[in-house]
Amino acid sequence: MIKSISFWSFPDGMTIRERMTMAKQYGFEAIELTLEAEGEITEASSAADMAQFVDMAGEIGLKLPTFATGLAWQWPACGPDPEVTARGIDIVKKSLELAAAVGAKTALCVPCTVTADYPYDRAYADCVETFTALADDAAAAQVHIGLEYVWNKFLLSPLEFARIIDEIGSEWVQAYFDVGNVVPNGFPDQWIRILGDRIKAVHFKDFRESIGTGTFDGFVDLLEGDVPWGPVMDALGEIGYDGAVTAEMMPPYPYHPERLIEATSRSMDAILGR
Repeated sequence: MIKSISFWSFPDGMTIRERMTMAKQYGFEAIELTLEAEGEITEASSAADMAQFVDMAGEIGLKLPTFATGLAWQWPACGPDPEVTARGIDIVKKSLELAAAVGAKTALCVPCTVTADYPYDRAYADCVETFTALADDAAAAQVHIGLEYVWNKFLLSPLEFARIIDEIGSEWVQAYFDVGNVVPNGFPDQWIRILGDRIKAVHFKDFRESIGTGTFDGFVDLLEGDVPWGPVMDALGEIGYDGAVTAEMMPPYPYHPERLIEATSRSMDAILGR
């Protein structure tokens, strides 16, 4: 497996070069770059613009196996407002373009959020329709769209997650599985076995249930929560997963942020048996 760290695990204000350098210093093999509203990688970035980050990663000695964006929270690809979803679909396409430009194989996508005004059954149908169409863009880019469950009141079980991927019916629309996100309502090793080879990328987080289900404060440093890491690693081994495992540690430490990166690296070494 490729030991990776998320762009979001570093404080605001750090450049991509600074983040890459720190990641390498503390033993990471890869970093997950992200499409942001502002900064070095935005919707205005072109594929040609990304060459500098490919060169930078090569110089520092890091891989770029996955790509992400948080813009889907504001601009989901599926939802009740067609103007919003049109922008959201464009963001998915831009993510695929930029992911392909850096050689990433999977681009994370949160498809929608179920709300009082956007019912679950409509969200499900819209998701199948929208991502069936977007599969052509993913195939053209040769980048998987990795749908992710992120406390968005949607895809609340591994059976449903597997089902929607199968209904979309494209090898290019699969799962980005976050180990910590499912702890409040499931067992991550069970999700892994059920999703199987639909999983194209993995986020590592930990969650402590005693702090409170559904609260962001429940996310804690790796090995300090309730993720059953032994069964998780057994399950990943059983499905033959050997791609990136990306630590998504948020929020970063406000002081001495390198300590979070160092601690995360050491914990990942323990989890990965290195």
